[in-house]
Amino acid sequence: MKIKYNSPVVLTFVFLCTLVLLLNQLLFHNLIALWFSAPGKGSFSSSSVRNWIDLVTHILGHANWNHLTGNLLIILIVGPMLEDIYGSLSLLFMMFITAFITGGINAIFFSTGLLGASGIVFMMILLASFTNFRKGEIPLTFILVLIFYIGNEIISSFKNDGVAHFVHIIGGFCGSVFGFFRKTSTVQQSK
Repeated sequence: MKIKYNSPVVLTFVFLCTLVLLLNQLLFHNLIALWFSAPGKGSFSSSSVRNWIDLVTHILGHANWNHLTGNLLIILIVGPMLEDIYGSLSLLFMMFITAFITGGINAIFFSTGLLGASGIVFMMILLASFTNFRKGEIPLTFILVLIFYIGNEIISSFKNDGVAHFVHIIGGFCGSVFGFFRKTSTVQQSK
């Protein structure tokens, strides 16, 4: 038996996130703050190319090992299945769009910086709940995930706990939109 690099987008993402945190802790102590966090409202400059790049690269930076492992465990569980169903390029595109949207919303509405892959996690969770979508039906799994995960984030958003709950909500919204439109177009194409 041999080990297979079975999910190139997910595995490469996991390795990059881990490498960024390792480099930040061992060699370049401000690496994440400087290059892997999205600016908040008042800090974003539309003329700064770096600020535009940070709207996406923030998903590679994590505050600590607990933050990293919490996100990556779910990505490693759900991501390979999604990459198999939707394809590597489609999943990469969905991750990029989710990162850009969450980073952009943070820069417009919130004064704090943003880092971490939790928006990607919630995108994947909601997207996964669409895997058995049929035309004219709404999967009960989607409704339950929406209630439990997103409902909890809406309630938690009223706490001042340093967690960007809006990113979870927006990530979940992105996953819902991707799942709905991807599955709807797949169902229509199969007719």
